[in-house]
Amino acid sequence: MEFKGYKMDGLGNDFLIVDRRKEFISINKEKIVELSKRDKIGFDQLIFIDEIDKNTPNHNPITIYNSDGEEVEACGNGSRCVAKILCDEERKEEAVIATSNRILKAQKISQNSIRLTMGEPIFEWKKIPLSSDIDIRNINIKINDLEFKNGFALNVGNPHIVFFVDDCFKYDLKEIGPLIENHELFPEKINVTFAQMKDSSNIFINVWERGAGLTKACGTAACATGVVAFEKKLSGNNTNIYFKEGPLNIKYNNIISMTGPVSDIKEFEIKI
Repeated sequence: MEFKGYKMDGLGNDFLIVDRRKEFISINKEKIVELSKRDKIGFDQLIFIDEIDKNTPNHNPITIYNSDGEEVEACGNGSRCVAKILCDEERKEEAVIATSNRILKAQKISQNSIRLTMGEPIFEWKKIPLSSDIDIRNINIKINDLEFKNGFALNVGNPHIVFFVDDCFKYDLKEIGPLIENHELFPEKINVTFAQMKDSSNIFINVWERGAGLTKACGTAACATGVVAFEKKLSGNNTNIYFKEGPLNIKYNNIISMTGPVSDIKEFEIKI
């Protein structure tokens, strides 16, 4: 099978985007894992743009897979990249994207800057989900000889836990990340963020993504961090969340919005 794909990234968090609105294309788990490898196409997530439901003609549905081949509910940077494709295609400044559990409104701020409205965070333990009713704002997890304290769990379309530490790059997330991700407290696994306050408006983060591992950036982790910083009274409701290739701006007023750059669209043919 041969079909068209798009390669894009948001701050280095990269995606293979496949348009299957006119022709349904299926890629099995093993092939997703193979294609995601850096000596192949290489990507953090595979995103399908799906056929529009006639009952919701203004909603553009997408289906998201992590590089481990598992379907997931959300991908902030990937959704912003899809929004860029849709806006350019329709020559419009706005697009509406439907994930499996949220309706996301996107706005084209400039040629390569997209704002995405993510909806409300979820703080209810059953809906994050956690395996037991504990204080979501004060989670302590012991990994090997290290104990990570005051973790804050929430769901921003997918589950996250955020730990604020003095140095977010001090710890080896390749070792610690998967152990927290797969901890028994998280029945659907979890995204893991170590965050470090630069000042009250700027935060550095280091992220282990559920099902993808270490990535250069993660939009939903930025959203989760902005919310947690506000809830912990470490920041206001307008923060810049920094990755190695630059920041995402997160605004939070019950509703989360995320603004940042996306790459140009690279189109190519894929054979499987």
